[in-house]
Amino acid sequence: MLGVEELTWGTLILIVLAGFAAGWIDAVVGGGGLLQLPALLLVPGLAPVQALATNKLASIFGTTTSAVTFYRRAKPDLRTALPMAFVALCGSLGGAFVATVLPSSAFKPIIIIALIVVAVITAVRPQLGREAALRFHGHRHYAIAIGVGAAIGFYDGMIGPGTGSFLVIALVGLLGYDFLQASAKSKIVNVATNLGALLLFIPHGSVIWALGIVLGVANMAGGYLGSRMAIARGTGFIRAAFLIVVSVLIIKLGFDVWNENVAPALAG
Repeated sequence: MLGVEELTWGTLILIVLAGFAAGWIDAVVGGGGLLQLPALLLVPGLAPVQALATNKLASIFGTTTSAVTFYRRAKPDLRTALPMAFVALCGSLGGAFVATVLPSSAFKPIIIIALIVVAVITAVRPQLGREAALRFHGHRHYAIAIGVGAAIGFYDGMIGPGTGSFLVIALVGLLGYDFLQASAKSKIVNVATNLGALLLFIPHGSVIWALGIVLGVANMAGGYLGSRMAIARGTGFIRAAFLIVVSVLIIKLGFDVWNENVAPALAG
């Protein structure tokens, strides 16, 4: 099992900086794994499953910090957030099991199309998410929220990139929350999806605890700063950050699809 003592100082500093930046991004709109997971893969001898598991451990530090900060200042409705979180945890467990069977590359083209649609809708509808205008009430509201939690939780356990962004846009576009309230609820749900994955990874011994805790502290610091900035600057700031992160997700996943599918086919 790899230990922190095998890291060079340069790699460790890079990982800590990536963890801080990832915590900030996750706190505002989600998608911090784009930085944190590739940074972990730089650690010599670290297997991909160890990187995934350690990333989840570090992320739960940041998402918990963000969730607490948002709760104290934005006061999200827990009657919606907690049922979503519970089913998202169950969905994440199920997705993690499926991930052991199905290659994530099979789903990436679909995810790219979904992200492009999300980005276009957000860009051409500047009023979207500016003010809360709930579309459903009563049992229908909770049923849709729970469905969103289950689907995105499953996705996070199985693949993962952009989970926070998908949660935010689902809460804004489907349920009618503003970006600030959607971000606050998404952090609570994201804690549950990280926990669900860890319930699978920990018994299998995949988590590198020392490295994950160091990275988690950096993630906490970034999450605290990001959530404070998001709350202070409001929905316009979150919407702009959301569009930037979704655009980066599209580019990153597009490169993945090219390298995994198109480039080998052309080379053959």
